[in-house]
Parts: sequence; structure tokens; C-alpha cells
Amino acid sequence: MSQQMPLTISSWSLGDRCTFAQRVSAAKNAGFEGIGLRAETYVDARNEGLSDRDILQILDTYQLKVTEVEYIVQWAEEHRSYEQKYKEQLCFHMCELFHVQHINCGLMEDYSVAHTAEKLRELCRRADGLDIGVEPMPYSGIPNVEKGWAVVRESGMENAKLILDTWHWVRANQPNTVEALKGIPPEKIVSIQINDVHDHPYPASVLRDESMHDRLAPGTGCGDTAGFLRMIRDKGINPRSVGVEVISDPILARGVHETAAYLYETTKAVLRQVWPEVLPEQEETNEL
Repeated sequence: MSQQMPLTISSWSLGDRCTFAQRVSAAKNAGFEGIGLRAETYVDARNEGLSDRDILQILDTYQLKVTEVEYIVQWAEEHRSYEQKYKEQLCFHMCELFHVQHINCGLMEDYSVAHTAEKLRELCRRADGLDIGVEPMPYSGIPNVEKGWAVVRESGMENAKLILDTWHWVRANQPNTVEALKGIPPEKIVSIQINDVHDHPYPASVLRDESMHDRLAPGTGCGDTAGFLRMIRDKGINPRSVGVEVISDPILARGVHETAAYLYETTKAVLRQVWPEVLPEQEETNEL
């Protein structure tokens, strides 16, 4: 199933203090099929002195692909900064360079569904065929899947879609049931990201700090990663990538290679329970 739903280590999981080659080698050695890149981590690679050709050569050497591109923000603002406009264009370039067909997008600002849908429509048109994956986050202007789907639906754009993340799903107090996705066509969920959560959330005023520093590896907390994956599977969703996004200061302190290895093993254990078809082909073979 690796060609359809590549198991990907998301950009944030390996932080921003490693070289591009270290990022790729850590992911490959752990067993992942793809890496995620943020616009910032792509710029970091270029700042190392790597050309686009160099970056592609490193990926080819390790037989790894970029399978996740992120992150467009502030797209609902009437007057966007040039920084954000450049970042958006950079994400478009990355998709072309790495042959990725979707971009992860978030929105911290809180606007009405009508306004947000109109701005999403404009973004989708600028994306020129690329899928725009809107990611609901409980501390954001799109706090849950209900508003996320309302915005995507009202935009009326074929390439407007959703990205679902375990951490955000649990912290928005949404149940791991297919009923929670009622009315959403499976093809409108373009990709997923998995992780886990602590027993008790940070206070609402600093909930984003937990998201950005203190997530847990899949299957190691109380968020029922297996239940989340079962919901996705039973809904008939075929995510374009399965990202492992564990943003954790304590885990990353182990170093990028140990972090990648640990996240792969914990992810593999959960996938074996509920969705072994997502495992890379060599793991599927080992299971037979």
C-alpha cells in the first residue's frame, strides 16, 4: 500500500536543527517512506547551500520522497503580508519540485464561515489544481471538523479538502466514530496526521503550547490513535499520506535518528492492530 498511502514523518517531528541529509537519512533508516517539509525547512536546506538539484539527488540517494508540503497561513486576511504571499508561492514551487499534490493549510484567525469560504475559494484558484487541505485545530479559527467541513463545502471548490490530525481531533473533544464524519465524502479528506495526547490537556489559554512542544507518539497516550485510524479506515478514506506528526521537545532531545526510529516503531505497533495495509511493503511481507 506504500504507493497509495506513504507512511511519512512530518516536518515538525524532526524539528529544524538538522541538516537536510540528516533528516532524510533518519527517516529512511527508521523505515519511513516519505518526509514532510515545511516551507521553512525547505528554505533551511537551500540555506545550507543546496540547490533544488542537490535536494533531489539526496532524496534519490536514499530512495525517499517528499510526500507532504506545508504550511499556508493567514489566507483569510484581506491584506496579506508579502512574507505570507511568498510563502504560499514557495509551497506551490515545492509541490511542483517534489510532485506533491496537496498542501497543508491552517488558519489562526477567526472569521465567519462565509468569509472563510470565500477566501478559501480564492486560495484554491491560486493553487491551480493542487489540493488545499484545511486542518482544523482547536485553538484556531477553524477549531473542529464541523466548521472545517462547512468552510470547505461552502467554498464550492473541488480542490478544497480537509486534513485530520489525531492531536487536534482529540483536543477538540470529537469522538473516534464514523458518525462524527457524517456528511463528509471520504475523498474530501486528503490526508491524515497521527500522534497521541496526555491524559490532561494544557489550559485553554496555552493549549497551542502543548501542540507545539508536548505531543506523544502514536499509541502511547490516551488519545486512542488506533480508534482514530479505525474511524478513518471505516469511513472509506484513502489518505494521500499518513503523516506521523509528533511535536515533542522531550522526544526530539534524543536526536533525529533516535526520534525517527522511536516514532516508526510506535506507529507500526498501532497500524498492525487496525490498518496493516498502510505499513510499508516490507513490513506487510514480514507480517505474512
